[in-house]
Amino acid sequence: MSNELTTNPVRSFSSLREWLTAPVPTSALQANAQQLRRSWLKLLSNTSAVFGLVVIVLLVLVALFAPYIATHDIGTNDLANRLQRPSWAHYFGTDELGRDIFSRLVFGSRITLYIVTLTAIIAAPIGLIVGTTAGYIGGWVDTALMRIVDIFLAFPSLVLALSFAAALGPGIENAVIAISLAAWPPIARLARAETLTIRSSDYVAAIRLQGASTMRVIAKHVVPMCIPSVVIRITLNMSSIILTAAGLGFLGLGAQPPSPEWGAMLSSGREFMMTSWWLAAVPGCAILLASLAFNLLGDGLRDILDPRNG
Repeated sequence: MSNELTTNPVRSFSSLREWLTAPVPTSALQANAQQLRRSWLKLLSNTSAVFGLVVIVLLVLVALFAPYIATHDIGTNDLANRLQRPSWAHYFGTDELGRDIFSRLVFGSRITLYIVTLTAIIAAPIGLIVGTTAGYIGGWVDTALMRIVDIFLAFPSLVLALSFAAALGPGIENAVIAISLAAWPPIARLARAETLTIRSSDYVAAIRLQGASTMRVIAKHVVPMCIPSVVIRITLNMSSIILTAAGLGFLGLGAQPPSPEWGAMLSSGREFMMTSWWLAAVPGCAILLASLAFNLLGDGLRDILDPRNG
């Protein structure tokens, strides 16, 4: 790229624009950059996807700068100010122990993003590896792996996560493992379906004729082609991961008190819903907004990355 752009600093921006809008790319780097630019512009034209992206970015920033955004110490009890209504002193009111709900909500975003990110890191590679291996090799390997997937898919994801969480015991790490075990089978099935189409293509046949091994074909040529679909699927699954994590926290199988996890906050606030509605409404709205944002962004990414959408 540096050889194709002008070295004059004054004209660097205009040259970059011309380089990105050239009708015929002259290198793979330029073609990839132009494709990335088109994808970004297409994302910006999708209002709902932009809204989801903005909410997610704000959520990440809140999690990163939580100590500077929070207005009170989340671990300090103040029984004299328990169950205070939302006010300028406590933006979202206080809970049954007098703790500031706004500050706990801010720090709770860290736990939510931690669970979502770690689950995606665990579930996506497992599903991708299992699906591509089963789809490309076929035969008894495909049958064995897909029967395992079918066993996992026979149970609702929330029920499956609850079962694993109950067996592993309460805690954030165990909740992440339980959610990951319930999240990878749909990804594996999607990756297998993509692989069945890819393995019959001409370029894969040419690679095999050149003597490439099965593992090399899968790792170098099949997996990269499946990644866009997996990214779309895992993004759309973020909302269910958030809801499942909140459900585990609500039932006492996720983050444990006094951790400011949104599901645990919702659980403690349900006892005061008739008199102090904000205890349950605030974390409930946070869960809803985060889940909606990931769903909207996932829909936008599907429109961009899915080749069947043009």
